[in-house]
Amino acid sequence: MARCEVCGNDYYLSFEVVTAGVSHVFDCFECAIHKLAPICAHCGCKVIGHGVEEANKNIYCCAYCARESGVKGVTDHVEPARSPI
Repeated sequence: MARCEVCGNDYYLSFEVVTAGVSHVFDCFECAIHKLAPICAHCGCKVIGHGVEEANKNIYCCAYCARESGVKGVTDHVEPARSPI
């Protein structure tokens, strides 16, 4: 068993994540997200999906937050127009 580096739980189903050559041990995805997920430069939430990264390396949770911070030319996924039936 390995001890979670966030909560300290010694859990038989703990798992290891290696990022940038550094090994981390967690007992759940919640702890892994808490420790490793980047933080949106605009609203401060954890960026769990792809997010938006701009040239100066700021990361945003969505295109809205990027635009609010002055980033130009970003948009969230827009559903294609549906043909009328």
